[in-house]
Amino acid sequence: MKDEAARVCLGVIVGPQGIRGEVRIKAFTADPEDVGAYGPVADKAGARSFSLKVRGQAKGVVIAAIQGVADRNAAEALKGTELYVDRARLPAPDDEDTFYHADLVGLAAEDPEGQPIGRVVGVFDHGAGDVIDIRGGDGKAVTVPFTKAVVPVVDVPGGRIVVAMPEGLRDDGRRPEGDEG
Repeated sequence: MKDEAARVCLGVIVGPQGIRGEVRIKAFTADPEDVGAYGPVADKAGARSFSLKVRGQAKGVVIAAIQGVADRNAAEALKGTELYVDRARLPAPDDEDTFYHADLVGLAAEDPEGQPIGRVVGVFDHGAGDVIDIRGGDGKAVTVPFTKAVVPVVDVPGGRIVVAMPEGLRDDGRRPEGDEG
C-alpha cells in the first residue's frame, strides 16, 4: 500500500446510479465535481485505478461514469470504495488558513500552554462546519469545532495544532459554570 500521507481521499462510492454502470459518489472536495478533476483515482490499497467522468450532481452526491464499469451489478460491487489521488496532483491551498484534511490527521494537539492533549485522528464536516476528532494518550476522544477561536494555531510543518478547549469539553473534574448538579 502506498504511503497514505502522500495520498488524499477525494470521496467514496456510495452506490450505483441507474442501470448503465454509473455510480453515486460522496465527494470530499470543496467543489464536489472536482472529485474527477485530478486524473485517475485509486482505491485505498492503490491496487485498482479508476477513470471518472463526472456527469453531474443529484441529492448531495456526484454522479459519475467509471471507465470499464458498464452495468448496475459492476457499479454495486464498488459501493464503499474510497477514491484516492496522489497529494502531489492537488493544487496548493489558496491561503494560509486553508488545509487539506489529510494534512491535519496525525498532528499533535496541545493546549495554549504547550501541554499535550492528543493527536488529530479525523476531520469531518457534518454540515455545520468542520470538526476535529482528537484522541488522547488515555484513549479518550474529544471532538472540537475547527474554528480560529478553538484552533488558533495550525502548524503543519511543525506537526502540531493548538487547541483552546471550549468550556464544558475539558476533562479536568471542574463543572461548567452554572452546573450545580
